[in-house]
Amino acid sequence: MFGRVAKYIREKGIGGETIRYIIIGGLTTLINFCLFAFMTKIMNIDITVSNVVSISVSILFAYVTNKLIVFRQRGKTGVGLALEFAKFVGSRLFTMALEIGVVQLFVDVFKLDELIGKLVSLVLVVIANYIISKLFVFKG
Repeated sequence: MFGRVAKYIREKGIGGETIRYIIIGGLTTLINFCLFAFMTKIMNIDITVSNVVSISVSILFAYVTNKLIVFRQRGKTGVGLALEFAKFVGSRLFTMALEIGVVQLFVDVFKLDELIGKLVSLVLVVIANYIISKLFVFKG
């Protein structure tokens, strides 16, 4: 099975950066989802508060891992590092709003469980975050 997956990756030209992003993105998503589920289902914390906390924690994890592992960016210090971090956090605040909105839509309008809304929102957010990070934050 792994041989077929490796062959597919080689044939489709999926690069190491994409594979690294999928792995790190998966871990980031797992942190976000598990923390959200723990806060809403076990601690009975409001879904918006849980969303903000879980997303904030995952943003910090994502910045470090995307910078060092996915896009392999090093060497920036001082103002350059601060600007890069500000771009990253700014872009993630944009997708945080998307994520919170989608979860609220699923809960308030469609009357579905918040975990279903969270899963749907995370698919959209992972795609948007990759595009934004690649083209805006860690370009070059």
